[in-house]
Amino acid sequence: MATKFKVKLHRWSVAWHRDLGYFFSSLIIIYCISGLALNHVDDWNPDFIIQKKTIQLPKVYQRAEINNDVVVTFGKMVDEKHFKLYDFPTHNQVKIYYDNATFHINFDDRIGHYEKLSKRPLFYESNVIHRNSLKGWKWVSDVFALMLIIISITGLYILKGKYGFKRRGIWFFLAGLLLPVVAFSMTTFSPEP
Repeated sequence: MATKFKVKLHRWSVAWHRDLGYFFSSLIIIYCISGLALNHVDDWNPDFIIQKKTIQLPKVYQRAEINNDVVVTFGKMVDEKHFKLYDFPTHNQVKIYYDNATFHINFDDRIGHYEKLSKRPLFYESNVIHRNSLKGWKWVSDVFALMLIIISITGLYILKGKYGFKRRGIWFFLAGLLLPVVAFSMTTFSPEP
């Protein structure tokens, strides 16, 4: 009786591990790509590509000269056709706002600084999912986390014999535990006052 149960448990583990692995493989890859991107947030912007240009104006402008037509002319310098609005942060500057871009012009030195943001393809969408920024996604993320636990547990019992969990696998499992144990030992706990 116990042998039949072990055989059924083994078949069940193999089937669930295989099918859940197939089903969640694309989400696992998305989370891994996003995780790599977010791990290096100090090295690059994982969500946006930032394009910057410095433009030399052909002449000195005065604040009184700035109107919609002049702002459209400024836009042509940076390949922008339609501005949303503009304002004057100081008496000698104008800041023009476009969809996902700004053009900040200093009248005195005739220099304009243009900056445009565009979504980084694949990474932006992956990071939105990874950070649970979508309404209701936390429930999908919770189910996903539980399924990863099941995939991991069922994977432990697929192989039998000398390469199975009880003989060889347990040592790799314990070795894998060393990484978080070392990381935990390096953290300090300081309770809030």
